[in-house]
Amino acid sequence: MRVVIYELTNRLQYLICREDGQDLVEYALVVAMIAFAATAGMKTLAQGINTAFVHANTTLGDYTV
Repeated sequence: MRVVIYELTNRLQYLICREDGQDLVEYALVVAMIAFAATAGMKTLAQGINTAFVHANTTLGDYTV
């Protein structure tokens, strides 16, 4: 029984100390942060584009009437 517990403890320590998947998690976090920043910036960009089109529409409407 002690051997089984010893082997289980060794396997758990090995799994805890492994760093194989660490890079993947870091890349996933970077991608998530970029996606969040892009989503947050979309509102500002959309408002700027909307303002430009409204201004162009107003200017064209003034010259055609």
